Amino acid sequence: MLGGYVIVTVSFLYLSILFAIAYYGDRRADQGRSIIASPYIFALSIAVYATAWTFYGSVGRAASSGISFLPIYLGPTLTFILGWFLIRKIIRISKVNRITSIADFVASRYGKSSFLGGLVTIIAVVGIMPYISLQLKAISTSFAVLQHYPDIVMPAKLGSTPVLQDTALYVAVIMAAFAILFGTRHIDASERHEGMVAAIAFESVVKLFAFLAVGLFVTYGIYGGFGEVFSRAATDPAIARLFTLEAAGGYTSWISLMLVSMAAIVLLPRQFQVLVVENVDERHIKKAIWLFPLYMLLINIFVLPIAFGGLLHFSGNTVDADTFVLTVPMAEHFPAIALFAFIGGLSAATGMIIVETIALATMVSNDLVMPLLLRFGRLHLSERKDLTGLMLAIRRSAIIFVILLGYVYVRLIGESYALVSIGLMSFVAAAQFAPAILGGILWKGATRLGALAGLSAGFLVWIYTLLLPSFARSGWISESFVQDGPWELALFSPHALLGLSGLDPVAHAVFWTMVINVGLYVVVSLMTTQTMIERSQAVQFVDIFKQPSEGARIWRGTATIGDLRRLSNRFIGETLTDQALQRFERDRGRRLDDAHAADADIVHYAERQLAGAIGAASARIMIASVLREEMHDIDEVMQILDEASQLVVYSRQLEEKSQQLEAATAELRAANERLKELDKMKDDFVSTISHEFRTPLTSIRSFSEIVHDNPDIPVEQRKMFLGIIVQETERLTRLVNDILDLAKMEAGQTDWQLARIEPRKVIDNALAATAGLFAKNPRIKLECRVAEDLPRILVDADRITQVLVNLISNAVKFCDKDNGLITIVGRAEAGSVLVSVRDNGVGIAKEDHKKIFERFRQAGDTLIGKPQGTGLGLPISLHILERFGGTIWVESELGKGATFFVRIPSAASSAELPHPATAAREIT
Repeated sequence: MLGGYVIVTVSFLYLSILFAIAYYGDRRADQGRSIIASPYIFALSIAVYATAWTFYGSVGRAASSGISFLPIYLGPTLTFILGWFLIRKIIRISKVNRITSIADFVASRYGKSSFLGGLVTIIAVVGIMPYISLQLKAISTSFAVLQHYPDIVMPAKLGSTPVLQDTALYVAVIMAAFAILFGTRHIDASERHEGMVAAIAFESVVKLFAFLAVGLFVTYGIYGGFGEVFSRAATDPAIARLFTLEAAGGYTSWISLMLVSMAAIVLLPRQFQVLVVENVDERHIKKAIWLFPLYMLLINIFVLPIAFGGLLHFSGNTVDADTFVLTVPMAEHFPAIALFAFIGGLSAATGMIIVETIALATMVSNDLVMPLLLRFGRLHLSERKDLTGLMLAIRRSAIIFVILLGYVYVRLIGESYALVSIGLMSFVAAAQFAPAILGGILWKGATRLGALAGLSAGFLVWIYTLLLPSFARSGWISESFVQDGPWELALFSPHALLGLSGLDPVAHAVFWTMVINVGLYVVVSLMTTQTMIERSQAVQFVDIFKQPSEGARIWRGTATIGDLRRLSNRFIGETLTDQALQRFERDRGRRLDDAHAADADIVHYAERQLAGAIGAASARIMIASVLREEMHDIDEVMQILDEASQLVVYSRQLEEKSQQLEAATAELRAANERLKELDKMKDDFVSTISHEFRTPLTSIRSFSEIVHDNPDIPVEQRKMFLGIIVQETERLTRLVNDILDLAKMEAGQTDWQLARIEPRKVIDNALAATAGLFAKNPRIKLECRVAEDLPRILVDADRITQVLVNLISNAVKFCDKDNGLITIVGRAEAGSVLVSVRDNGVGIAKEDHKKIFERFRQAGDTLIGKPQGTGLGLPISLHILERFGGTIWVESELGKGATFFVRIPSAASSAELPHPATAAREIT
């Protein structure tokens, strides 16, 4: 007899094996010897998709509607076969950006928005709650059934069992302890939980063998094979109907189930965790393409024989079909097979609960709690030097909260639904992430507001069409709400919204949530504009395979490496911070000094390390606030310039500063009147500066006064005016920075940091920095041909990148606007690197080529024979190149475009050059 103590003992022994595997896996990982670096382990971990729903619920669904269980497994199979390249793209994006969850992915794509990340987290927690309750219900029910062996007794309703006698409660506590012990050992959520993944892979093997054992027993032990099972089922009128497609739900049901399951295999939090976050090598996808579908085939091959065998065994609906995997062996008095089936179901349920709660806890911590603490509890946090303990406590508390929430749901509502019905609610909820994620990696024009509108509306429709009816079915709200609609408005019935009837509840919910979600996502994105950081993230996500592996970023702020170290210490601890910075020094071949100024490379690296611990949105907040980075986000500007009167004051202050600058340039002109030619060039220079200043100032003042004088102006028009103000302010800021940079170089006061740099990296960084220019000018095409064998160059990386950014920006401005073409070529030549940037614009007369650069050297003039207004980029580029022993020249003809050439000595040729700061003083 299988007493309760036997089942509990065997269960604890099995869970102890899982503990041992997880512990061993973590120990090996700490030693640098991973046991999960295999495509087979990767494919088995993805099989966490097969939960108690698969183990018990598929048989229950087959017993009531034939092959209607198949779309749940055909969908993931199609995703891997047809959409593997999208999965690979998501993995690459996540690795480069140290993304830790679905919420982090969506928040990062749409401008690192903490609000959007919080919304995704709320949707995930509420949407997955029924799925977690499904697992608890399955374990509790299967235990209750098995402990009555040899009798087959269906358990009482979960809600009627006293809490302290409820098996589901103790299962929830054990699962929470396991998830806490092996899911929150490290504060860096982007690090792999190798022990957990190894245990999940082992569980996948156990549940597969357990299900196959029951299937073989029923098919060949009780009956004479597939033929006999199906022939006997066909002769029973009550079962014969299951052989028809009508019993399977029809075409609309199949299509909707396949669509949501295609999304669920990637977008369920636990699937994103094992498929993306825990991935060791993206090349493992190649084998998972056929290994995972094979697993799906094997675990489903005996579903129909077990279902038909149970129906033949138990007539009259006396036994719940969800328990056939247990009750058929019990009825035949094979306790060993029944116990093995129970362990298989336990594996399916525990694997899902552990991975799901770890993923959700990371989302709650990084994208919900931490942004709120950083926004409203900054004073309190500033008093704590080390926040790692607080962050671990938040994650562990989140695990307990999520599991207990699932337990409460199963106590209150879960008894009213079959296992599959509960799971499908969560599938539809997870599908709401599909538009924002697929659109985010394929469409550069998608905006944060579009994603926000689509997700919010889709989630609300999901609540209305699926979640609220589950409360009605359980008696918590009136049944008339589902039957007749709210206030007897049949047009708004949750299962026949706007008169759409004839669909099953899931197909109905899928239709309306997707129509509204996708519709608002596209329409709002087309009607709104992106902020600067949104545009930057869009380019990085959509063109991830064109980006350098570490990403590229232009950053201008005031901070030291010591500031970055202290910031990282607070969130990830001193040990992990030291390891990360040592890894940076080793990979980059440079030494870090806490007193030195932080450049774009180290700032971006530090932000990525923080993102692994607190999420991308929170990491950006901390980097921006602590390092005093300049903000270029329209939302931030709208916050700063909230009232129109402040806009006017701001524009007038800028005008006063420009007048002071004009006065200073006038003094410079008077001091050099002794040289007539130089006088003329200085006059041109001052005229250009004045023109460059007056144009944005006029726009700022005009639009500010419009906003101030018209308080009732429409919101969209107000946003447009504010956007123009931001653009003109940025233009003015760049001009001032260019003048200051030029002045510093003339005085020899620049802070140069020489390093041996790969020319290809410089070109890639420049292309990333100018990606927004091509997005604004879609008719301009770019061709880039860079040789593979370019020698290293001894330069300051940020300065030499600035040179190429200036040349590319200049080419974009003056190329043909209707059919533009910019060509960048890089090649080695005689101990140097030669880079050319060519446009197909109006060109420059040959007789003006030499005059151009003479005027650059003497007066910083930027006209180069073209229309005024090109800024100070080219004269600054000339000064930078001369410091490194390089040269710049132009080859062009009128009407045939212009080609600017930059020659930089290789690192070997530059070995004897003086330090740039010394050279600057000598030249000056």
